[in-house]
Amino acid sequence: MPVVGKAAVLVAGSWGTAIASVLADNHREVALWTRSEAQARDINTRRHNSKYLPDAELSPNIQATVSMQEALKGAEAVFVVAPSSAMREVAGQMRAYLEQGTLVVHATKGFESGSLKRMSEVLADELPDYDPERIVVLSGPSHAEEVIGRKPTTVVVAAKCLKAAEQAQDLLINHYFRVYTNPDVVGVEVGGALKNIIALGAGLSDGLGFGDNAKAALLTRGLAEITRLGTAMGAHPPTFAVLAGIGDLVVTCTSRHSRNWRAGSLLAQRLPLDEVLSRMGMVVEGVKTTQAAYTLAAQYEITMPITSQLHQVLFEGKDPEAAVEDLMGRVRTHELEEAALPRS
Repeated sequence: MPVVGKAAVLVAGSWGTAIASVLADNHREVALWTRSEAQARDINTRRHNSKYLPDAELSPNIQATVSMQEALKGAEAVFVVAPSSAMREVAGQMRAYLEQGTLVVHATKGFESGSLKRMSEVLADELPDYDPERIVVLSGPSHAEEVIGRKPTTVVVAAKCLKAAEQAQDLLINHYFRVYTNPDVVGVEVGGALKNIIALGAGLSDGLGFGDNAKAALLTRGLAEITRLGTAMGAHPPTFAVLAGIGDLVVTCTSRHSRNWRAGSLLAQRLPLDEVLSRMGMVVEGVKTTQAAYTLAAQYEITMPITSQLHQVLFEGKDPEAAVEDLMGRVRTHELEEAALPRS
């Protein structure tokens, strides 16, 4: 079947490449933007992204480019999959070449350091002529390694403008990639970001050999923390009971594909944070998200004991085992009282 339109994907990491593959399977011409000429050559000549997904053969519908102008020219949609630390820079580069009518979708799970803004807010800052209600968020339980292998995956797209969310849904949905819509942009972004903190904790717990009972408790209490902060920030509580909440939390805390889980397991070996990040070789969003959530919890006066203990392990030199012991030894309380949402 011939291509039926063009989409751009920025940048060519593992998740960006997986999204490009979905779009290519849906008969789109895909311009996959990268800063690296070597990576572009690798993708275009060998049909592999050797750095991030070396075992996957890429569709001929995907063409890599180092030119932002070339990537965005004629694109009906642009999927921004830059790390949270690079989102503002990438969005700023987009501004001069973004064509009227191009749909903007982001698939980045984190907050901007310093400003503590969600990624849709950063995009809105850098694209002042673009209607912020048309910015779409893509999230949910979706490891790149499984998506590019065409394994069944279900995700969610959120936007204040339902028509924009449905446009993204139409671009992505196929027999293995099911897409739901949701109007709760705040909830979908917060759930996607904060679950990485709990995944670090899950990796830490597993690395220390604490077993499934401890991890089940961690996920359950972690979801309560995510819901408390998310609701205080304006999210709708039911969002955390579906794909962008518990769905993403479970897959990120239990899978070997999860880089946040792997980073947590390395921390359990008492390795310094710099060495852990060096060994990972990829962005571990949960580290910066822990900093952001720790600050946001103070601002909103929200109790987040897991986040607090992980902050001490990551940035204050606390021993991982002591952190878990302190979590388990907290003052006794009623389960539903601790899970309670912020009062209005």
